[in-house]
Amino acid sequence: MNGGLGGIDAERAARRDDAVRAAVEQGLLGADAPIIGLLDVAGIRESAAALRAAFEAVTAPGTPVLHAFAVKATPLVPVVRLLHEEGIGAEVASPGELALARAAGVPPERTVLDSPAKTPGELRQALVLGIAVNADNPQELERIDGLMAEGASRTTSRSPLGIRVNPQVGGGFIEALSTATATSKFGVALRDEGAREWVVRAYLDRPWLTRLHAHTGSQGIPLALMTEGVAETYALAEEINERAGRRQVDTLDIGGGLPVNFASDETTPTYAEYARVLREAVPGLFDGRYGLVTEFGRSLLAKHGTVVARVEYAKSAGGRPVAVTHAGVQVATRTVYAPGAWPLRIAAYDGKGLPKEGPAVVQDVAGPACFAGDLLATGRALPLLEQGDYAAALDTGAYYFAHHYAYNSLARPGVYGFAAGGTGGVAFATVREAQAVEEIVAEAGGEHVDSLTEAAHRSR
Repeated sequence: MNGGLGGIDAERAARRDDAVRAAVEQGLLGADAPIIGLLDVAGIRESAAALRAAFEAVTAPGTPVLHAFAVKATPLVPVVRLLHEEGIGAEVASPGELALARAAGVPPERTVLDSPAKTPGELRQALVLGIAVNADNPQELERIDGLMAEGASRTTSRSPLGIRVNPQVGGGFIEALSTATATSKFGVALRDEGAREWVVRAYLDRPWLTRLHAHTGSQGIPLALMTEGVAETYALAEEINERAGRRQVDTLDIGGGLPVNFASDETTPTYAEYARVLREAVPGLFDGRYGLVTEFGRSLLAKHGTVVARVEYAKSAGGRPVAVTHAGVQVATRTVYAPGAWPLRIAAYDGKGLPKEGPAVVQDVAGPACFAGDLLATGRALPLLEQGDYAAALDTGAYYFAHHYAYNSLARPGVYGFAAGGTGGVAFATVREAQAVEEIVAEAGGEHVDSLTEAAHRSR
């Protein structure tokens, strides 16, 4: 399974195989626990180290750099905590994500709030805490003006404040994830008539605006387009500072969005590659005049997560084998509804959790939900999956098991981190307990079972 790989990528694949086997041996996977999520602790730490090293290699000594993990990618408190201890901050886009970051111990000065729909209360909280805020549009900036003018908010000047812009450089092959198109909902559209001048004037009128933010990348966005968006943002910062006659913009938040290779275990592109491309295209970004903020998410976690599901039944339809598993739309929503944009690799393991061997057989890997399209993979060539085997959806550490879709009231699976044990085995740590049926009932209004019938009686 790991042939052809080298170095860290091969080691990661080997750790994954060991973890699946150990999960079966230790009873985390089985007939009574037919689906779990696994997170590779060593792999996550390696990603964080690679990110830090990539930018340290291209920035001038002493340049302040904050790498803020996009919490939306894997909104699990232990994950955010681990990254915090590895020198990574948090980028949040809702009160819930901010609460997760605070629960994980991420300090306000290492937290960035980016959301296109911030309420006055959310803005006030961020300013009081000293969290960096990027205003998405002119109306939001007016709200911040009002909050800054409040007498009780004078202490909020410690919050770094900026504006998010859309450089409108175009999209990638996944339209729904392209944030720098002509009509993107995010930021101030720089190429719209009068918009660039409005942005410059907004800074000249507000000396406390010291950051500039843009996010061009995401899955399906090539490095060249990501780099073009950063270059446009850098050019705008230079223009603002020139017209201000001073270095008013002192920090550029270049977002994240490094795409992930879902076709193999190879990590490509790498953070080092992206940093080198940026330095070649925008050398002034790294000469020490600007602090930097990044907001990577998927690229930090995707390769280090695996969803493993038991094959409950193996059947045939139209002459094609079908493995019916416990992993489907509830954990792989994007893959099920948009398989062309979000294909997942599937690895086959036998009932003991060992990589399955045998001739490749074209087969479907189905999920448990009650609609025909609930398929993890269609027409995939794998060793034949049989009842009691396990199918593993690879590269699912971001935007998969942490974003549960409660179709058919299917329970959220338990999530476990794994690392080498003291005696050479695999040790597991609970990240999130599997959801109990009682919790499903409670979330579905179980405590208000009679509310509608009582209302109907009162209306008679």
